[in-house]
Amino acid sequence: MTETLIRANETMVPVLPCADVEETLAFYQALGFKVTYEQTRPYLYLALEWSGFAVHFGRPPQDHDPAREDGGACLVMVDEVAPYHAAFTQAMRAAYGKVLAKGVPRITRFRRGQTRFTLLDPSGNSLIFIQRDEPIELEYGGSKKLQGLARALDNARIFREFKNDDRAAFRAVSSALRRHGDTAAPLDRALALATLVELATALNERDHIDAWVGELEQIQLTDTERRRVAAELHHAEDLTQWLAEHSTRAGTQDDSSQ
Repeated sequence: MTETLIRANETMVPVLPCADVEETLAFYQALGFKVTYEQTRPYLYLALEWSGFAVHFGRPPQDHDPAREDGGACLVMVDEVAPYHAAFTQAMRAAYGKVLAKGVPRITRFRRGQTRFTLLDPSGNSLIFIQRDEPIELEYGGSKKLQGLARALDNARIFREFKNDDRAAFRAVSSALRRHGDTAAPLDRALALATLVELATALNERDHIDAWVGELEQIQLTDTERRRVAAELHHAEDLTQWLAEHSTRAGTQDDSSQ
């Protein structure tokens, strides 16, 4: 019996379902992907490449619905995720005039220090970009080293960044704010309110945003803390004007105290 020599030089390419050829090609090309193969008859097959990886597409299964966001998925392991997110959001702004942050297709939000994000295409497929040195274990429920609101915020981070579950993150912070808000440190309470505003914006449930912003304005924070809260609000598109006004107001107060 002859032994077969296997060398570790394999390349695996995902084949994902394609619900609409034109929408798929338009989306990926807008992001800078190059079409290397395109066929619709006698069967559907598309091949696209970007940077150092490829993704292919074929016929979707029966009853496939992109709105369920369960078409397929692949992991893209990279050394650092931030440049990839920046490249895609820049391409979206150039092609669509904005970052696609809601619905399908979209790109999930990104914060400094985050180790993954997801790109969802028009067929409900997920390309999940993951930093190679990402921690292996997660403490669901929040880090045991934290307590109260701080622990709930850490739990929300896990739901939001690792599970793409804004709804669960919203519930976790809402519940913790009711239980611990009165006794929490000002920064934790401000971060919880900012997180609720950002999540409500993403979920398109804005009934309470004005009230939360009003509460935020009443919390006394240092300049450093205020900048941290502002960073949390960065992805809440409708609050751009409020942040500008808040920054101007804070600057005026600082000037008057001199």
